[in-house]
Amino acid sequence: MAWQGWPAPWLWVSGCGLLLVAFVLLVSPRCCRARRGLRGLLMTRSQRLLFRIGLVPRLQPMWAREGARWERYSLYTRTWLGYLFYRQQLRRARNRYPKGHSKTQPRLFNGVKVLPIPVLSDNYSYLIIDTQARLAVAVDPSDPRAVQASIEKEGVTLVAILCTHKHWDHSGGNRDLSRRHRDCRVYGSPQDGIPYLTHPLCHQDVVSVGRLQIRALATPGHTQGHLVYLLDGEPYKGPSCLFSGDLLFLSGCGRTFEGTAETMLSSLDTVLGLGDDTLLWPGHEYAEENLGFAGVVEPENLARERKMQWVQRQRLERKSTCPSTLGEERSYNPFLRTHCLALQEALGPGPGLTGDDGCSRAQLLEELRRLKDTHKSK
Repeated sequence: MAWQGWPAPWLWVSGCGLLLVAFVLLVSPRCCRARRGLRGLLMTRSQRLLFRIGLVPRLQPMWAREGARWERYSLYTRTWLGYLFYRQQLRRARNRYPKGHSKTQPRLFNGVKVLPIPVLSDNYSYLIIDTQARLAVAVDPSDPRAVQASIEKEGVTLVAILCTHKHWDHSGGNRDLSRRHRDCRVYGSPQDGIPYLTHPLCHQDVVSVGRLQIRALATPGHTQGHLVYLLDGEPYKGPSCLFSGDLLFLSGCGRTFEGTAETMLSSLDTVLGLGDDTLLWPGHEYAEENLGFAGVVEPENLARERKMQWVQRQRLERKSTCPSTLGEERSYNPFLRTHCLALQEALGPGPGLTGDDGCSRAQLLEELRRLKDTHKSK
């Protein structure tokens, strides 16, 4: 017999019936309330699944964290669970920080305005505005509602989106904003799978919007196609501005998810080649945590101590800590100081290090990341 008893066919029929009801609720225009309820149920189940499989952070022993991190990353970037997790982050951040996680101040330079927009729990999006032409470029617009509110407040037209990389907390707003602004172009690396990409960029390509001249620099490591964007200060006689995404933060750098320590080091060296007065506009508010770690590896660095005191005052009032300058970063950011003898002596021989003579800068960078992860877990 095809069926061994009655339960199996009844379960099969019941399952098909439930799927049919779910399909009708999802597609029927007259079942909005039921559809929202069903979607909420699915989201709840998905979030529980995210917790079980490790996409939502949880307590784990140190030996298991590295493997679990890669598991979470793979799920975040390669499956629909990553998008659900981003939507959950977005909803929670909007409820917790209705006016943004930090108080920001725009910078105005002879007709060019840089406006930081605090989004999610610690991200920054940016509007770069040509104040004469009333044209704007958005960098990493992860929360389309917050970015659109800033566009309307400034009274400008959004003509371009610059995406540093594919992660949802940097690219999540591409769809809504590009649909709302029909002439808006979405720029980014073709190697990174950026949502709604319309204009692929390569290393040293330039995007021109009014007086804005913005150069894309390939900086792989965090992702394979990660780009940073350098706003040239020459046309408006001001400082250049680096929008660094998840490559470089105040006193820190991003994780190497899709590359090696050598790859990340090469990308950081690309940034080191820029001028000291270049303003650094990072993708996250990590300043206090990063400077705390820098104090562990270089406790006698006076530049770091002075910066930490300023950052702590800022954060007590929930004020943003960006921008810094690349000149400042060279003085206290350990991930930009792997060539410095003082840092090499401070680290000393350790796992993966062979001492002062045989230790490569890439090994130092890898050791710094290991120590940073250990410091963060405490």
